[in-house]
This record gives sequence, C-alpha cells and structure tokens, in this order.
Amino acid sequence: MVDDSRAQRRLLSVSLQRVGYIVTEAASGEEALALCGASDFDIVISDWVMPGISGLEFCRAFRASQRDTYGYFILLTSNSDKADVADGLDCGADDFLTKPVSSDELHARLRAGERIIGMQAELMEKNRLVTSTLGRLQEIHDSLNRDLIEARKLQRAMLGETYRDYGTASVSVLLKPSGHVGGDLAGAFELYPGRIAVFSVDVSGHGVASAMMTARLAGLLAGSQSDPNIALSYNRQGQREAWPPEAVAVRLNRLLLDELGVDQYLTMAYAELDLQTGKVVLVQAGHPHPVLVRAGGEVEAIGQGGLPVGLFPKAHYDRIEVQLQPGDRLFLVSDGVTECPGPDGEELGFDGLKRIMQANSALAPQDFLEALVWDLSRYAQGADFADDVSGALIHYNGPVRATA
Repeated sequence: MVDDSRAQRRLLSVSLQRVGYIVTEAASGEEALALCGASDFDIVISDWVMPGISGLEFCRAFRASQRDTYGYFILLTSNSDKADVADGLDCGADDFLTKPVSSDELHARLRAGERIIGMQAELMEKNRLVTSTLGRLQEIHDSLNRDLIEARKLQRAMLGETYRDYGTASVSVLLKPSGHVGGDLAGAFELYPGRIAVFSVDVSGHGVASAMMTARLAGLLAGSQSDPNIALSYNRQGQREAWPPEAVAVRLNRLLLDELGVDQYLTMAYAELDLQTGKVVLVQAGHPHPVLVRAGGEVEAIGQGGLPVGLFPKAHYDRIEVQLQPGDRLFLVSDGVTECPGPDGEELGFDGLKRIMQANSALAPQDFLEALVWDLSRYAQGADFADDVSGALIHYNGPVRATA
C-alpha cells in the first residue's frame, strides 16, 4: 500500500488486514521501489499523485523490474479523465480506483486481481512443465538420434560389399536411406558355383520397424551355409540346392504371414543369373519393373508387377525369363527412384529413369549408380529424398571363352 498520506494508508491497510491480507506500507514511490526490490508482492495499490516519484512513474519502474511472478497494480486517483486512464494503462496499470475508495469496491477489485494472479501462476506452472517436458523429450531425441546413427552404421555393415565381380558378370548395389535407417535392402549371394541370386527389397513403412525387418531379411538372404537362407536347402548328401525365384517369394510370403505375425509387407524383385550363359530367371512381387538396358542403348521394362509379399496367404508368383547378352545390364530398382518427386510434385517415373539410364549407359556400373543419385538429386532440386533409394545392378560381361 503506497500513499504519502499516512491516514489514507492506515485506513486502507486496516480494511485489507481485516479480510485477510498481509499488508506492507510505503510512504513514497522511492520507498516502495526499494521494498519491491526485496520482495515479490502479489498486489500493489499506489496513489497517483505523490511527491518525488509519482504513482505513474512508480508503476512504470515496477513493470520494468525483474520478477518471477506477476504483480497486479492498482492506481488510486481523484481524476477519472479518460486521457489519464489511458496513460496509466500504457504504463502497465491493471486497474483504477477513484478516491475516496469504497471498501466493498476495493475488495471486489482485489478478488478480480487474485483471479488473474492465480491464472498467471497456473500458466507459469504449465509453462514450467512444458519446458521441463520439452527438455526431457530433447534428451530422449538426442539419445534416439545417437542410437539411429549407430543403427545406420550397422545397417550399412549388414549390406556387405556394394560391388562384386564374378568374372562373367558384376553386381553393384545402391542403398541410400531417406532417414537415419531405411526399409530397403539390396544385394547378391552365390547359390552354387556358376549361379548367383540378386535381390532388391522394399519393406513397407519407414523408420526403426522397417529397418528391423530388413535386418531379419538380410539374415534370410545371406550367402553363408551357416545362415538359414530362405532361398537355399541342402539334400541328404549336404549339397546345396536352390529354390526357384517364384518359390522364394512364396516362402517369404508364408514366413511373414504365418511365422513373424507382423503387419508389415514388402515388395521384391529376386533374380537368378547363370554366370556362363547370361540367362536370368526372376520374380517381380509388387516391386517396380526391373529395367533391362541392352548394350546398344535400348531400355525396356521387365515383368507384369505381381503381388506384394506378406499380404495374401495364397499369393502366386510368376517366373520371368530374360536372356542377357554381353554388355547388357539388368537393374532391380526400388520405387524410391521411380517415385522421386520433383519440385512440382511430379514423379520421375519410368520415362525419367529411362532417360537417366540411357544418358549414363557408358559409365562403369559403380559410376553409373553414383551418377543416378546425382541425377535424382538434380531432379528433386536438392531436396531430401522422400523415400529410400536403392537397387541392384547386374552387368553381364559375357561367357569366359576357352583358350588353346
């Protein structure tokens, strides 16, 4: 309670103390500022006209001070001129009372002030909780981000070699996740001497769940005899035998639906290549069409589409046969390439991919895949890829000729 009149201060202070307020008195604006510097008062009632610092100046200084809580400020004035009221509001006053002050009106104004103080305190507490929660979420995000970075390293290690030369043919692998970890997988492994399997897989969804599924698939499509490769079996003599591509798709379909019990599905292109003859048998299971690039530059799409793996219990998959000639390439490509959006939202599509493959056909296989990523980035005008970009490129050199 700030007033240079001791009688006015005492009169209002006693009235406020009777209804439960703890009141501190100040005889001037200077004294009031010193008291406010030492304590955070909830409510300040100040006379307007005082010697030295006026109530208006005191209000301005009060608002400029650093406080942890909101202080409700009431100015007492004998002048109800609208211009004076506007000046008081500009300086930060919350309310006005005209002298002589009515006790009932003062108590009513104070109760309104208490409600505002209460709402302010509640808001500050909620802000504190929000800030604390955001800080905790940031810690969790940073921890998850570190884990995802490590997971990406493991996923890249799981991919193995990105290029392998089999003599008569080579296989180059592209895997560029759109996030820390991806749901695409591509690679190759030896079925038995003279025949290899090449695959491109796209698991539905993005993020950790898809990455975990690709990790599971990587184990199922590994070339080691010690791994439970879903494409291989062993007869009683311990000799390795390979399931045909259409059977591999059926086995994966049954695994996803009956054994793993997940909601995810996948699309896949899986091919077998005879390294000597160049004959390819493959299956397309909901995956984009494999792209055949002839040595002369002609480009064509292979396959009819087929059903995804893990959606339909009795899905049937058709075998496709392709004969590669020396210099031909077969690209098992994910939809992250063909569905790459440009700045206007238009997807690259097969025609766009065809142009890129024709323009870069003279490049070595690994250089070709690097150029493909550059061209995709240029098409997207530098924007981050919306989906994983992956694929496996077979380059057939031709059979090894015997020498005399």
